Amino acid sequence: MNLQSLIADHFRLTEPERKGLKKLGVETAENLLYHFPSRYGSVAEMRVIANLQKGETATVFGRVSKLKASKAFRTKMTMGTAELADDTGTIKLIWFNQPYLAKMIPEGALVRVEGKTSQKRNATSELYFSNPKIERVEKIPLSAETSLFGTESDAHHLHPVYPETRGVSSNWLFHAIQKILSAVVGGSASGGKSYMLDFIEDPIPSDILKKYSLPSRKTALIWIHAPKKESDARAARKRFSFEEIFLIQLQKQKERVLLKREPSFVIEKTEAQIARFTERFPFPLTRAQQRAIDAIAGDFKKGIPMARLLEGDVGSGKTAVAASTAYSIVTSSPSGQSFGNLQVAYMCPTEILAKQQFENFISFFSHLPVNIGLITSSGCRKFPSKVNTHGATDISRTQLLKWVANGEIPILVGTHSLIQKAVRFKHLAYVIIDEQHRFGVAQRKALVHKEKIMPHLLSMTATPIPRTLALTLYGDLDLTLLDEMPAGRKPIRTKIVLPSERAEVYEHIRKELQNGRQVYVICPRIDEPDPTKALAVQARSAKKEAERLKKEVFPEYEIAVMHSKLKDSEKEEVMECFRDGKINILVSTSVVEVGVNVPNATLIIIEGAERFGLAQLHQLRGRVLRSTHQAHCFVFAESTGTKTVERLKALGQAKNGFELAEYDLAQRGAGQLSGREQWGVSDVAMEALQNLKMVEAARAEAALLIGEDAALGAYPLLSAELSKRTGGTKEIHFE
Repeated sequence: MNLQSLIADHFRLTEPERKGLKKLGVETAENLLYHFPSRYGSVAEMRVIANLQKGETATVFGRVSKLKASKAFRTKMTMGTAELADDTGTIKLIWFNQPYLAKMIPEGALVRVEGKTSQKRNATSELYFSNPKIERVEKIPLSAETSLFGTESDAHHLHPVYPETRGVSSNWLFHAIQKILSAVVGGSASGGKSYMLDFIEDPIPSDILKKYSLPSRKTALIWIHAPKKESDARAARKRFSFEEIFLIQLQKQKERVLLKREPSFVIEKTEAQIARFTERFPFPLTRAQQRAIDAIAGDFKKGIPMARLLEGDVGSGKTAVAASTAYSIVTSSPSGQSFGNLQVAYMCPTEILAKQQFENFISFFSHLPVNIGLITSSGCRKFPSKVNTHGATDISRTQLLKWVANGEIPILVGTHSLIQKAVRFKHLAYVIIDEQHRFGVAQRKALVHKEKIMPHLLSMTATPIPRTLALTLYGDLDLTLLDEMPAGRKPIRTKIVLPSERAEVYEHIRKELQNGRQVYVICPRIDEPDPTKALAVQARSAKKEAERLKKEVFPEYEIAVMHSKLKDSEKEEVMECFRDGKINILVSTSVVEVGVNVPNATLIIIEGAERFGLAQLHQLRGRVLRSTHQAHCFVFAESTGTKTVERLKALGQAKNGFELAEYDLAQRGAGQLSGREQWGVSDVAMEALQNLKMVEAARAEAALLIGEDAALGAYPLLSAELSKRTGGTKEIHFE
């Protein structure tokens, strides 16, 4: 067996195990070695049944019996039950809404049970485990509590607990990894054994490892899977966290160096010229907006492609910054010409958002002789129109593409339709991507690489990103924050609502509806949960909540539902009706569009708030910050635990989304940070993102190496590892 050996060739796998390993992304011995523990349990934490107390979380080993699936007598709730016995007593196990668990373990098997103990009503002694985690074990380990003969080393042994899935338990992963760690792959010249780990090479330069007191890759793999003490496990995780962040930073710094070698358009607009454009706005620019415009205008003068990420809360004025900087482009002529316009492409994730930004740009540029086009899958429009000089008109796709190709349309707003091969620009100098995280890398790259000369790029997002994450994932971009709100915007009033106050909230909303306002109601689910399914989210669903509100609370008002299972065209239609005031209450999941402007919607109810990340909750309540009317956010939580209450209090107290993003990262932990799959960063790397010093150190070391030699010629192992992780690409990705 070697690192590239397939697991299936060396382990006898059942079909559930095959499926489970595939889901975990584990196919080779190397994959298995890099499937790290999520935590460690100490054998010293083991309890015996006789010493268990009500309400404690404990780990117990024993023999399981009397496994059966049944229904509760009164509620008819499906459940699985069993009995666990050790040398000191017995305790009942109950899994509510998970009857299948009673069928997964054979009668009489040795098991490890972990969970919280509960006590039946009106009972003084009968304890039971409620929804415990259970897995088979080959033997019961010794602990200080279970045996007089347990040694001190037994009691303090750290037991790795791995991320698991149906069919593959943490216990199975533990034994499989231990087998790989001890795998002998041949003899050495001196007659000793050679182990698989002996052939592992370390890509990180030894001087960097020494500088930050990091173990070698081989040592770290042993320490992370079989630590003798907690400090070993911590050192191993620190090393792998640094490694992943360091490799990401290397790629980003490399892209930054490559970008600086590309020529781009030089735009020489003065502050006074831009000020004459912005002074026509119906609102004064905030200081943050002015700083952003100045930074972008400065980038335009350098002659190399700008790559900048503009972060700002919903309603902070990102569109105004985009329009002001687009003005610099479309009022400039190509190099060596005194006529013609440079062009701007503005890409939006949805059709309704593209239409909205098209209308916004018309309002910004209507006083200038600038043509603006719109291209989506459902059609094309142009402003101004020959038949209506004050409005836009529908035109054919062929005609629009012709005018874009010959430069007659300097500003083209659109959805992913912008990246089609048929869309050709004459002088594309500036690409603006709205809600950039909604597009794949390939889509963003396709737009940026449409023409021969690299255009300037402005990515915009309303998603609050922790500073460490921004420094890591957007290391090749310059970051600009819009941390002020426009004048006249009143801070949203956020109220955490107790169940007893629901009727009071509905009465407040009724008064606002009578005044002509509109309401969002956000639910965590689309449909009602299936009680027979494992780990089904027990929370309010959009469909059922809309029915309940219509029938029991607001029968006189128009209520509609929106969720991800609707077709794009159906979602567009619902949002347009809501924006036009034809719908009073919109019940939706979190898919309700970022950036869609419905000034009349000033109230939002968020059900099951503990199921959303704080940054996501902040974005959701930002939907009602689109006017000068007082906005209200009512937060309902199904859990009243201390952590939930603390998090929701932070939502009401934080000044902006950036503050909340940092709080969320610190309090919820990297493993639970909303969006980690979206960012494409592993859990161990997300842990590093809680350590600003580590991220800055990795960034500094990467910049130093790439600055000396972008090809990493002096570090072949590091170069090979980087190519392996990035697919060997040398293209500029921007993000």
